Amino acid sequence: MSVTYVGSGPYCYANSLAMVLGGEAPPPAVIEVLTGSPYGMQLIGGRLPLFDAFGWDPEIGIDAALGLLGWECERADGGTAAAALDRLRRACQDGPVLAGPLELGLLAYQPGSGRAVGADHYLVVLEVAGDTVLVHDPQGYPYATLPVDAFAEAWRGELIPYLERPFRMRHRFTRREQVGPEEALRRSLPAGLAWLAGRTDVEVPPGTLGLAEAAERTAELVEEGLDPEIRTLWQAFAVRVGARRLNDLAACLSSLRLDAGAAVAAEQARIVGGLQGPLVWGDDAALAAGLRRLAPTYERLRTALITA
Repeated sequence: MSVTYVGSGPYCYANSLAMVLGGEAPPPAVIEVLTGSPYGMQLIGGRLPLFDAFGWDPEIGIDAALGLLGWECERADGGTAAAALDRLRRACQDGPVLAGPLELGLLAYQPGSGRAVGADHYLVVLEVAGDTVLVHDPQGYPYATLPVDAFAEAWRGELIPYLERPFRMRHRFTRREQVGPEEALRRSLPAGLAWLAGRTDVEVPPGTLGLAEAAERTAELVEEGLDPEIRTLWQAFAVRVGARRLNDLAACLSSLRLDAGAAVAAEQARIVGGLQGPLVWGDDAALAAGLRRLAPTYERLRTALITA
């Protein structure tokens, strides 16, 4: 089986989806915007700040992107590890399988692995042959292999909070409607506005804040002394993926000639991207100031898109 490899760890689900959809997939940047992730910020449980929409998670995002692009697939999860591996083995005979979320810390071919840390990840399974799983991992590992038992342990995803049942996979991707990237992006705008308004139909842990409130409270957490684990997560992942999402949103809005919204998203991307340096070299005053500059931009983006 030949599946074109697309890689970038922070966009693991968007790149994995691009791989399984093959030549009919839009660019991963478009897929990411269609998931709804760029439309906001959330402070999960009052502790974990992420640059994605209030109440959003990748499972919501993948389903949204597939629907907007006119695709459907079969989804399976749960059961024992043996049953899940058997499902996966059979599914791979029909084509590549999107597996996840998995525990990134238990993918043994990645340096520094060996401990579950609650880091969610998605990848594409190409084949299960004998006792080996063959994958395209968008973290930068095409054609990586893992023993089936080790793969199942990572696939169980016990520490991933939004995973309700282990061993989730999507397969048998079929197109029910021809939808181009521009039309899909236009169709996604009402959902983007709903995220920016603060959706009330999504479940969130107690104490979770969104949008401007999340940015303001995170600035306070920085000033109070940011949790070292949060700082590490931000340095390695959260800031760079947040800036990239917003930059991609700006480009997508510009392609729709929504120039006012694109300008706000581009400003957000510069603010979030500008947090990386102060975060690493310990300038917490600049970090908090950046977050406070970010806070009012979410309502400005919503207003720009409403009036477009």
